Amino acid sequence: MPQLKMVKSSRSNHKVDCRRGRPCDEHRRERRCEEILDKATEVFAEHGYRNTDVQYIADPLGIGKATIYRYFPTKERLFLAAVERGVRRLDEAIELAVGRVDDPIAKMTVAIRAYLEFFETHPDLVELFIQERAEFRDRPKAIYFEHSCDNKDQWRQSLLAAMTKGRLRKMPAERIMAVTSDLLYGTMFTNHFAGRDKPFEEQARDIQDVLFRGIFSDSERRRIKQS
Repeated sequence: MPQLKMVKSSRSNHKVDCRRGRPCDEHRRERRCEEILDKATEVFAEHGYRNTDVQYIADPLGIGKATIYRYFPTKERLFLAAVERGVRRLDEAIELAVGRVDDPIAKMTVAIRAYLEFFETHPDLVELFIQERAEFRDRPKAIYFEHSCDNKDQWRQSLLAAMTKGRLRKMPAERIMAVTSDLLYGTMFTNHFAGRDKPFEEQARDIQDVLFRGIFSDSERRRIKQS
């Protein structure tokens, strides 16, 4: 299931070089990197990729463009790093939420809630998702989907265990994962485009009720089974 993760995804690929002859303070470098990505996410979301000058990001931070380019050699690298960090933070939020949950169905319930909560508090990231697909169509797969295969095996095993215990009806685990992922992905974009202000807790309950219990009554299920 895309972004329903149980462990952290890989770190960003960008590398930062310290100035020659100057000791490298890893913590200071990471803090600066995070500050740049925070501001970049905000500015790209507000102005769009094409209309953003790196100076718009540098000025509020009180640094020069050259400093940003030491961390991210191009505007494209900066933008993609911001998207990747956002996806990584989504992974981390879900990991934190489900980390101590052993029950497979409870784990899905918690993951759904954590997913919706994350995007309610990080709407800028949705804007970056939209821009990435619009501006980088030559990329074979969006960063969001590059992470969609992470931990599929762990979710598959969790679902299969629930089926073995008779708690889920038997079907391909990949089918459950795909439907759940598509439902959450669509909900995230619908919320963003429609300006839906329905609390994420209520949305999570609705998804869980319809997804887990279905829409057929018990009598209708029996009728279908007998037909």
